[in-house]
Amino acid sequence: MKVTVLLGGDSPERDVSLASGMGIVRALRGRGHEVRPLDPAVPLERQMEPGDIHIDERPPESLEPLPPEQAFDWLRSPQLLGADVVFVGLHGGAGENGTIQALLEAAGVAYTGTGVLGSALAMDKDRSKAIFGYEGVRTAEHLLVRRGATPSGLEGLVGEELGFPVVVKPNDQGSSVGFSFVEDPSGLEAALGMASSFGCDVIIERFVAGREITASILGGEALPLVEIIPDGGFYDYKRKYTKGTSRYVAPAELDGEITRRFQEQAVLAYRALCCRDYARVDFRMSEEGEPFCLEVNTLPGMTELSLVPMAAKASGVGFDELVERICLMAGKRAGKGRAE
Repeated sequence: MKVTVLLGGDSPERDVSLASGMGIVRALRGRGHEVRPLDPAVPLERQMEPGDIHIDERPPESLEPLPPEQAFDWLRSPQLLGADVVFVGLHGGAGENGTIQALLEAAGVAYTGTGVLGSALAMDKDRSKAIFGYEGVRTAEHLLVRRGATPSGLEGLVGEELGFPVVVKPNDQGSSVGFSFVEDPSGLEAALGMASSFGCDVIIERFVAGREITASILGGEALPLVEIIPDGGFYDYKRKYTKGTSRYVAPAELDGEITRRFQEQAVLAYRALCCRDYARVDFRMSEEGEPFCLEVNTLPGMTELSLVPMAAKASGVGFDELVERICLMAGKRAGKGRAE
């Protein structure tokens, strides 16, 4: 198949997307497909294939958006319109919130991953948690703080409704961008300031003490669970993308009943948000062994440290095969490529 991989973009997760995207490019080329990368945040005349990507300990500054007269040039590029399938390797921002998906739909282009509605729902943590509650997916209690709201008196409300400690994060970012762990009321204002600096509403969530578990979904079925053991802290941006700062156990060492419960909750969350092809569902496991869903990632990372490839490997599916399977799902929807 002819495949175009969208990567980069202008969100704070740009570097992660470049690394993921080039991993996808190499995998598909290794399976014999004709593949070209395309960065929608870069003018067409300056497009070039990224080399080695270094992911810093902190997310980079977002790129300045292209001027309006260039913002949609990538939609008219021959490598996009001539592709059988577009593999969406973007993370965060317009690449993951349904905007890019809507543009691809309007252009009549087949693309991988979740569609417009599911992408928008999953990116909005407050709305996805509301749906989880309706569908029977257990999730930690939270408060939503609207952008620009004053934190005056919020400490008392958080203490009464949630109790400390809490987790504070932007409502519509991924990769733990803007994440803070707040032990007591004195740290709340600074955490809100950091999270709101990404230009969105803020989630304050009750902290669930326990273990970090993630469940990957491929084609609607749960893969083996992965446990994440961060080194001396939380699974923040640094510990996600810096080698040696976290350990992973795949498959997670949990008894069969607990594993089944997590996988059932993961598939339920995936379906509740209208996801398709693949996704990653993140959980905290309480000290009593109960799953609490944090969020669903509709475009999870595809770097060497990423969790979906790790879970797939634990089930006997290598990285190149995993990427091709996802690509073929989109091809099958469009009637292109071989279906498996």
